[in-house]
Amino acid sequence: MNPLKTLASQTAIYGLSSIVGRLLNYLLVPLHTRVFLPEQYGVVTEMYSYVAFLLIVLTYGFETAFFRFARNEEDKSQVYSTSLLSLFVSSVFFFLLTIVFLDDIANLIEYPKHADYIIWFALILATDAITAIPFAKLRLENKAFKFAFIKLINIGVNILGNLFFLLFCPWVLKDSGSMFYSLASSVYSPEFGVGYVFISNLLASVVTFILLLPDMLKAGISFQSNLWIRMMKYSLPLLVGGLAGITNEMFSRVSMKYQLNEDVAMHELGIFGACYKVAVLMTIFIQTFRFAAEPFFFSQSKEKDAKKLYADVMTWFVIACSTIYIGVLLFMNVVKYFIGETYHEGLGIVPVLLMANIFLGIFFNLSIWFKLNDKTHFGAWLAIFGAILTVGLNYFLIPLYGYEGASWATFIVYLSMMIASYVLGSKYYPVPYNKMKVIGYPLFAAVITYLYASFLPMEGWLSWILKCTIILLFVAFVWNQEIRKKTLISQQLQS
Repeated sequence: MNPLKTLASQTAIYGLSSIVGRLLNYLLVPLHTRVFLPEQYGVVTEMYSYVAFLLIVLTYGFETAFFRFARNEEDKSQVYSTSLLSLFVSSVFFFLLTIVFLDDIANLIEYPKHADYIIWFALILATDAITAIPFAKLRLENKAFKFAFIKLINIGVNILGNLFFLLFCPWVLKDSGSMFYSLASSVYSPEFGVGYVFISNLLASVVTFILLLPDMLKAGISFQSNLWIRMMKYSLPLLVGGLAGITNEMFSRVSMKYQLNEDVAMHELGIFGACYKVAVLMTIFIQTFRFAAEPFFFSQSKEKDAKKLYADVMTWFVIACSTIYIGVLLFMNVVKYFIGETYHEGLGIVPVLLMANIFLGIFFNLSIWFKLNDKTHFGAWLAIFGAILTVGLNYFLIPLYGYEGASWATFIVYLSMMIASYVLGSKYYPVPYNKMKVIGYPLFAAVITYLYASFLPMEGWLSWILKCTIILLFVAFVWNQEIRKKTLISQQLQS
């Protein structure tokens, strides 16, 4: 099969769990933003920001190291068992450490009355970190369907938990004669609030761990210290880069409540977190692509036309992102209802966040140059550069502009990292990217949506026809540029 078609098919299968799953999770956003006020939703946003940081620490780059060493080592089972045992031991140690310093942690993040949140998230993080390697093994072995199935089970349990606690139980408790009244009254308390979001996540993580447990037990207890040391040397720069990278994404959410006045901080954080979810279609695609692309890039690295293939992948990736950008913004009058009306004041940041995520996706594509050449320290330095820029811009912009400042900081950081990675990659691992297309398609998408919003903001069925026409014209333009012209050139060369 054509390598591009292989990547596309793998992306589609991983997308079953990621896109369908995320869309199902996405349906929790209208629930949460209607059940909780912005300041309450701000707690959810903040807690999951901490999770993002800690999960990077607890996996310490071993997913990528697993792909790298499983490709080269003769005994792949040793790589798997060593990686798995390493993450198991470190995750258990993390959980025990959290229990010992529970009260101190609760006071540090200003949740002294909710130490229970910290225990739940410690369990979530420990189980998710351990299962990272079994999931990576499924990806390496191209067991995309099993990967997708377990991911969907995880998401299904999480969603059912949210629906049970936040919708079913309050509804049942309105009628004391209901047959489910005793059950609901025994497990539900209105004062528990956002805690039910976290409990649902914990249940999903535990179920996922149980489903993957048979595969983990098959690995046995086998630890190769020399292999582990080599993997750590490879992965530690990725850990530093991962921490710096998550700083770029999450620092604004973690720091916002400390930078703004107490009476507005959690409200602003809730608005920012909800509106970031409106841009989730872009992040869904990028995450789905990453699941398929990383093992794909490694597997193709020894092929003769690998660099040309990477360039083609970049072009089609940018085309897909640009199409999503146009679709989300043209149909914003519909998309906006995924969050409650209380949160609509922040919708102006969505175009900025969408484009910022395109830059991040391009950066991920570019990053193959330092992963393939074992120059992961460059990835760390690039991420550190972005993290320093993130901290500086957020400290400057958030006090002045709130969540709008945070969104523009994200935009500037990802743009800067993308440019820096391209410049360095051109020196150490030059790939013949079509710069005009990589720049041109997103720019074209931005111009189209800006012109429509400025001059054709019509309503009614005519607007739907016009919007669909604009998207079809964009697709036709892409087809003419990428397929029709190449076909004609090929026919001319053959004749």
